[in-house]
Amino acid sequence: MKTSVFAIFFMLVFAGTSLAQSPYLRGANPKTGEHDKYLGNLNQNPYDPNSVNNPYGQYGSPYSSDSIRNPYSTWGSPYSTYSPNNPYTNQGPKIYGK
Repeated sequence: MKTSVFAIFFMLVFAGTSLAQSPYLRGANPKTGEHDKYLGNLNQNPYDPNSVNNPYGQYGSPYSSDSIRNPYSTWGSPYSTYSPNNPYTNQGPKIYGK
């Protein structure tokens, strides 16, 4: 009986976390100024392929042009107007979601 109660509790706890959507970043399009460029999920999961904390993913790699962690990209450079790493910009990415 204890095993089945534990299994149900385990499924209920992790079902809620797997259905939760992470907040995500959208960057401004340099041509239009609209925030329509998806820049990845804001979560701590290094295995999420869309996470900014996945060092091998498109949005977390220091070598990807779509990553805020690439210091030479539009989205990661400390000198870019569109980067969250530039403390003087007012056109950095915006956070969407819960």
